[in-house]
Amino acid sequence: MFVFSRKDLPAEPVFPADLKKLGYFITEYDQIRKISAPKEEFQFKINRNERWNEMQREAMNTCIRNIVLSRLRSLGLITLRLPLTARPTDAHVPILVSKNLSTASRVIVVFGEPVQDLGIWAYRTLSSEGIEVGSAVAFARAVLNQKDDTDGKSDTALVLANTGQLVWHCGSGQAMTLTSWPCIPRESAVDPPLVMTRRNKIPGNGDWQEHIQYVFEEILAARGRLVRANAKIGVVGLDDGGLGVIRYLASNWEAWRPYISAICLTSPYHRMGVDFGDKEDKDSKDPSSFVSFVSSRCRGYVLSEQALGLPVPAPQHHGCNCYSSGEVLISECIMPKAWKDMLKWLNTTFEDPDYCEANLMFREFEGNMGDAMERVAELEKEDD
Repeated sequence: MFVFSRKDLPAEPVFPADLKKLGYFITEYDQIRKISAPKEEFQFKINRNERWNEMQREAMNTCIRNIVLSRLRSLGLITLRLPLTARPTDAHVPILVSKNLSTASRVIVVFGEPVQDLGIWAYRTLSSEGIEVGSAVAFARAVLNQKDDTDGKSDTALVLANTGQLVWHCGSGQAMTLTSWPCIPRESAVDPPLVMTRRNKIPGNGDWQEHIQYVFEEILAARGRLVRANAKIGVVGLDDGGLGVIRYLASNWEAWRPYISAICLTSPYHRMGVDFGDKEDKDSKDPSSFVSFVSSRCRGYVLSEQALGLPVPAPQHHGCNCYSSGEVLISECIMPKAWKDMLKWLNTTFEDPDYCEANLMFREFEGNMGDAMERVAELEKEDD
């Protein structure tokens, strides 16, 4: 039997959170490329030992997070700690809000994917297509640069919630995702990961559903204090973030009905008959119900080969119209492709409180395209 002392164990790999020291640079097109091979993107696999690969990726992601947060802050976004009573050293999750949150008549709140870091849409897009494309930077700039016609100031505020970084690491004093947790430095490369305890829970934000509820009830509901009393809210939900929004609003619709302007979802996960409560059939006939709101002022963007913005049938019944995102394969890449179309929709609903989107019906036809077009014309006459 072999017994190894602590000094005989392989040392933990260490990678600096510095882009240049990692061997990369930012191109003139805002892409991340190798210094030694400027046409090559980030290389994940650098060692047969996965620990080396994971630690290098976390160092790279830390660099990216710092760059993205710096750019978002330069746009005027500031950090709020949740819970709101938390001190800097207490367990908390950071979110970003624009400085005009308390004065703007419109608020756009984004609930991202629970697997992503604050302000990040997709690391793969960010590296290959550009830092501002794969992060919330371009989106935030577009939202905050919208000027009011009367005084030329931005009348739209932005809230970037944080459904991902909900694990508190006491040693570093920061919140992190479940992806980052295994990359906390260990005594050796073969030591087991840290075990989570109650100390790693963030009060009121123990999981992404709790976090969504906290943002609604402690930030967006603070009318006359944190947000303007009559502010209208446009909601963007990404994947599970969108599911959490639908579940929360379905259970609290009476309180939020006067304030929610519209909802945009990427890769919607909710299902009619599952996430809308027991009174769904009855509510579908009530124009003031959440079911009716979803059918007329909510839309989903899904994976599709069709061009961006074209209506497409959804594989499941979501109770809202679905549109092509222009992304074919990966759901986390929907937001970088579709946010401009989503923002246009949100602006339409802000400007017209009575706007209702007609429910789209899809019918399949057999035969060639000419026969199908003739049949469509016949159906349109029947509908008239």
